[in-house]
Amino acid sequence: MNRRKTSWSASDNLSARRRLPLRAAWWGLTLILACTTRAETKPNSLFADHGVLQREVRIPVWGTAPDGQKITVSFAGQTVSTVAENGTWKVWLQPMPANAAPQDLIIRGDTTVALRDVLVGDVWVAGGQSNMERQLGPRPPQPEIIGWREAAAAADFPSIREFHVPAHLAVAPTADAGGQWAVCSPATVPEFSAVGFFFARALQQAERVPVGILFSAVGGTTAEAWTSAVALKTMPDFRAAVETVEKSPGFPGDLEQHKNEPTVLFNAMIAPLQSFPVKGIIWYQGESNCERGRQYRDLFPLLIADWRRGWGLGDLPFLFVQIAPSKYWTPEIREAQLLTLKKSPNTAMIGTADIGDANDMHPAQKAPVGARLALAARALAYGEKIEYSGPLFAAMKRKHGKLVISFTHADSGLVAQGGALKGFTIAGADGKFVAAEAEIKGRTVVISSAEVKAPFAVRYGWAAAPDVNLFNQAGLPASPFRTDDAPP
Repeated sequence: MNRRKTSWSASDNLSARRRLPLRAAWWGLTLILACTTRAETKPNSLFADHGVLQREVRIPVWGTAPDGQKITVSFAGQTVSTVAENGTWKVWLQPMPANAAPQDLIIRGDTTVALRDVLVGDVWVAGGQSNMERQLGPRPPQPEIIGWREAAAAADFPSIREFHVPAHLAVAPTADAGGQWAVCSPATVPEFSAVGFFFARALQQAERVPVGILFSAVGGTTAEAWTSAVALKTMPDFRAAVETVEKSPGFPGDLEQHKNEPTVLFNAMIAPLQSFPVKGIIWYQGESNCERGRQYRDLFPLLIADWRRGWGLGDLPFLFVQIAPSKYWTPEIREAQLLTLKKSPNTAMIGTADIGDANDMHPAQKAPVGARLALAARALAYGEKIEYSGPLFAAMKRKHGKLVISFTHADSGLVAQGGALKGFTIAGADGKFVAAEAEIKGRTVVISSAEVKAPFAVRYGWAAAPDVNLFNQAGLPASPFRTDDAPP
């Protein structure tokens, strides 16, 4: 912006002094108007044009207003009132069925706010780091999402909406995420989360209800940044760091410098969402914790329990994506995710062993991720009797110099896609692993090697970017695993 250079003279100073009373009056009026604006009846940003409300549960509607102001909210034939106290107000709407017919939500106080085109359906949180954050449209220099142009061109789904939470930090929980809703269309969907969009599209095709996505993700972030202070203080690893954050006067505006401080993303981008009822959560994160796989075994289940406690809706379905093959990651982080299934009820893990990219930490195949998340949602959140997971290690038996591995999620049998089964290694008591011969026998895999006479342990896909091909009949890939547990 060009700026004019200004020089001052004595006459200019005299003229300026004469204008001071007028300026003072103008500033006083501006201050009064600003205060009046701040005091107007205002809903939380979650309640805005094009929003989606969760069906079949009580819905709180809240915001700010002057103390003593009567607030009346009308929606879908319901009208409820309250009085603002301490600058805030909240009312409750009774449970409603799904409704794809747009309706207005009217809030009356000292001003009237009319929120247009509001639907009732299912709301899901989409959280994590860059692989969840990645938009559908191009983001150079990253490769384009496979099939994005065709998907965008056909994305005329007016009952799919995304609430985008802007990336920001806070040292204490905040009340408003400052986001906004967008309706899915060919023009808007390139800015949607790719995984979030593909999940919502598949879910809506199956359930036939409006779907709202609360999108809250930031690239390159750790799980501890997304976890509350109350929860993190239960882990000695983080207690001191959390206390340091709590005592901070506030970080500067450098998101990249401070985004991985414990609690700062939870405070700014999750806490303000937790009064808004949801159906469940989808999560794609772990890359930034990959060097601390042992710690993630405790940290990730802690995050899940923490978010559920904050929403207060019981064991919300929590569906997460296992880190895809890439030379940048460690197998221990995938193991920590696998072990989380045993610690955290009502969770599902989405396998990605077949859709990674050894040379890219941001795989371009996002449509299968979204579709598999939707399968898990249909099973856990909607009670459909469908297969939703790839084979998971269950048990190992030694038999005649061989090891027999059994799996869950293999009732219909196992498949080696593209040829002979690969990706298995075997070791004796000495812990020296060698390539193994593997053969499918019904719902089991039999492992052996001429080099190992007394086999003791098996590993499958135990590499940064494993070359593996074990699937179940539903076409879902098996998770990497190991039967030994090496010391840290």
